[in-house]
Amino acid sequence: MIQQQQMTVISQRLIAPNIYELTMEGTLVSSMTMPGQFVHIKVSNSFDPLLRRPISICQIDQEASRFTVVYRAEGKGTKLLAEKAAGEKVDVLGPLGKGFSPDEVVRGARALLIGGGIGIPPLLQLSRELNERGVNVTHILGLRTAADVFYEEAFNELGETIITTEDGSKGTKGFVTSVELSDEFDVIYTCGPTPMLKAVMQKYAGKKVFISLEERMGCGIGACFACVCKTPDDGYKKICSDGPVFRAEEVLI
Repeated sequence: MIQQQQMTVISQRLIAPNIYELTMEGTLVSSMTMPGQFVHIKVSNSFDPLLRRPISICQIDQEASRFTVVYRAEGKGTKLLAEKAAGEKVDVLGPLGKGFSPDEVVRGARALLIGGGIGIPPLLQLSRELNERGVNVTHILGLRTAADVFYEEAFNELGETIITTEDGSKGTKGFVTSVELSDEFDVIYTCGPTPMLKAVMQKYAGKKVFISLEERMGCGIGACFACVCKTPDDGYKKICSDGPVFRAEEVLI
């Protein structure tokens, strides 16, 4: 159920250059039941900036009524959000969209999770839930340089984790699709920039692949049609409400 709430900032910290981890608390967390959904955050108490900022949910702690988001502070809105300190209130709308379904695989199956840049965070909650179901998880995380790497230890605790960097300063040099794995996977989940998603879809064509799309949004609830993508039958789907997670063959990117 979608709710709007003034949530309390518990902590905020810098975890990589311009990348912040923000944890908030409130009863809204009780509605967060699917990894890969997002929240729409009002970053200031004024009308400037006017639009909320969509940010993927990274971690969910139902017992403590807390959740965590990870975002890049690069524009006016996210830079304002980066100034929020513990104890402050933040207007949050969510949870929104359709996320990843852990039900796509059964106990003992193998899942490959591929994340790029700021598309990495929502895969952490997914990996935890897959582990709880007895699924064997492998991660490929792509970043630009060694300085940009975050959450490596957290992912390592959940399964084999392969890091790729564009400059080769850590892990495999190249992109996430540069990694060759001998294992067969029952399902692939991926989130990141569109060029990366296209490359993953091409490499794993014919497999069960789920992609999470990133797009600028207006309302976040499917009313404004600002974030549509085309489908193979010349139709359209709204990323904010029909997605952001789709089966790879459902959409054209």
